[in-house]
Amino acid sequence: MTTAQVMALTKDLTASVGRVVVGKEAVVHLLLAALLAERHVLIEDVPGTGKTTLVKSLARSLGATFTRLQFTPDLLPTDVTGFYALDPKTGDLRFRPGPLFSQIVLVDEINRASPKTQSSLLEAMEERQVTVDGATHALPRPFLVLATQNPVEYEGTFPLPEAQLDRFGLRLHLGYPTADEESMLLRRFIDADPLAELTPVATVEDVLEATAAVRAVYVDDALRRYVVELAAATRRHPDVVLGASPRCALSLVALGQAVAAMAGRDYVLPDDIKAVAPAAMTHRILLTPAARWRDQTPDAVVTGALRQTSVPTDTRPARSRALG
Repeated sequence: MTTAQVMALTKDLTASVGRVVVGKEAVVHLLLAALLAERHVLIEDVPGTGKTTLVKSLARSLGATFTRLQFTPDLLPTDVTGFYALDPKTGDLRFRPGPLFSQIVLVDEINRASPKTQSSLLEAMEERQVTVDGATHALPRPFLVLATQNPVEYEGTFPLPEAQLDRFGLRLHLGYPTADEESMLLRRFIDADPLAELTPVATVEDVLEATAAVRAVYVDDALRRYVVELAAATRRHPDVVLGASPRCALSLVALGQAVAAMAGRDYVLPDDIKAVAPAAMTHRILLTPAARWRDQTPDAVVTGALRQTSVPTDTRPARSRALG
């Protein structure tokens, strides 16, 4: 698949999701970039803003296998990953896959489950496999975890540890719709359910081909150095205890490749990195207590790092430079 075909594919997916989700084109764009870059997404916002609807719309537009996991305090790790059970016919132990064995997994209210259950996602999100009783089972491709959490509801929640947050390539916020968007939403849903009417506009095979095309997008050495310096700038900040990790730097490059391919380009520009940096970095930054007391924010740290890091002037491949 060429980058032009990737651009056409993402336009079709954006239009399909847009039939249900109103006025969130920028969020959908980043969500599709995460899909093509094979990076998981944390969607954080107040209740009722359409987090679950967004994920369902994407799954139906792809025709991918889809599972919704409602995280609650009594959920066990085996309820997520699966377990071995005795087959009454043969007397053998047989693995019964859990709901995690799906191509798109919606983890609703991830911070409602206990830390033990939350940790059952760690191996799956990083290595795309699950180990149960010493046996390893591969997960399907594509494999995308889309988790939601409501930031205002702290009672009865277990905040995600840094190791868990770092496995999410992006953290997205939907926000409230404008008055016009909310009026359109009411008109759209009052007499029908657009979500139920969605049909796939792309296949899983299309996504896998697009993912391969994204990995082939050219990344210049100067751009790699830019990403490394950007991550280092967050670590050097005096208000930061924990800055952007090497995994974050890898995500920035992969997401930049996806954004470039979605624009029909076969090489990454600094602007592609800048477009994904806030959503890819802020949730990975841990501030000092003194900084939090002064109302310092991770967003401000990332903004400062982007401002102070020297941007390479030409990151095109040699053949494009020769053409001027």
